[in-house]
Amino acid sequence: MSAPTTGLAAVAGNFGRDLAENLAQAKALIAEARAAGTDLLALPEACLGGYLSVLGSGRDGTHTEAPESLPPLLDLDGPELRAIAAMAQDMTVVVGFCESDGTERFNTAAAITGSGLVASYRKVHQPLGENLYYAAGEELAAFDSPIGRMGLLICYDKAFPEAARALALDGADVVACVSAWPASRTASAASLADDRWTHRFNLFDRARALENQIVWLAANQTGTFGSLRFVGNAKVVGPGGEVLASTGTEPGLAVAHVDVAEALETARRAMFHLGDRRPEVYDRQAVLRA
Repeated sequence: MSAPTTGLAAVAGNFGRDLAENLAQAKALIAEARAAGTDLLALPEACLGGYLSVLGSGRDGTHTEAPESLPPLLDLDGPELRAIAAMAQDMTVVVGFCESDGTERFNTAAAITGSGLVASYRKVHQPLGENLYYAAGEELAAFDSPIGRMGLLICYDKAFPEAARALALDGADVVACVSAWPASRTASAASLADDRWTHRFNLFDRARALENQIVWLAANQTGTFGSLRFVGNAKVVGPGGEVLASTGTEPGLAVAHVDVAEALETARRAMFHLGDRRPEVYDRQAVLRA
């Protein structure tokens, strides 16, 4: 008898401001994922309420445009996440939305099952003036879920090896990174598949999985919103950096069935990147630079 596998799925889809429409889309995608035998489904960043319609163009956070509107504020115990829980049933579903603590806005992802909230995460790294509209999160932590120990990241977080490494060192076997990753606005390609930011998105996904020898889910927005054009490319990546399933630039579900424990054991059998680290050397270099 073959070992049990975990059904992993990531969504590429277009989600705007209309919460009722967002929830209808989520319901249809959850049903499709369930029919495909999915245990963990990742929807894109800002799939509930939409993302910012513009981003700035430089490190100083300046904008040449202002967003037409801001995402609606949702609560972790609010009706929208309760609706996702009712849809999820025995599946674990990751969603992205704008959360408020009563004072500040956060770009948040949450893992939800039929029993309710499993864990939430506030985006730590902010690109291109996102800090003008969101406060930054301050914690990177893995958590136990029905599919095993996992972690959450959001979009630009994937550009920082330290973020995924922190989750892997905290025991995450699976990381779901949800995104609203756009195409380049300064040197755009005619084809999204050839866009340089599409290339970066895909490269980061494979590198983060390989360097930590973990299973990586990447969800992303598609289509357009305001002045942004999103690159799609939802995928599941194995611990050797191999792409197990991908939507390419089109909307859809990337689905893979993985024996996570076996995949990680096989990847780490000869070369164990986490176990072969030399933190005493890295720490010494940090001290010397201080």
